[in-house]
Amino acid sequence: MAELSRGFGRLLVFVYGVFALSATGRSTVQLLTKADEAPVPYALSGVAALVYVVATIALATNRRRLALTAVLVELVGVLVVGVTSVLLPEEFADATVWSQFGRGYGFVPLVLPVVGLWWLLRARPSHPEVPRIG
Repeated sequence: MAELSRGFGRLLVFVYGVFALSATGRSTVQLLTKADEAPVPYALSGVAALVYVVATIALATNRRRLALTAVLVELVGVLVVGVTSVLLPEEFADATVWSQFGRGYGFVPLVLPVVGLWWLLRARPSHPEVPRIG
């Protein structure tokens, strides 16, 4: 079986790990110090952090289905939050990791799940041929 954390996968695990730490730190500080100012965006930052943590662990431990699920949730999240934050900016009193498609993070949150999906589909598990009888 192809390992997800080999080759390019190592870089992907590293980037996901950085985002997991960054989003966790940001959301923790936001929720502990000023949750009443923008509860929805700060809760969404917490969700993003959880998704990044799960994706990092899944990619690092070769849990393909879990990684695929986490990366798909991440892509849907960044698209939904991105569109919502652009169309209803008053609902986002403060930025989140995914608001405006990750603008505050150089749009990496928009590109990362696309790259993650590419890697998951590219690094498919190899299936040994089934021997033929007769």
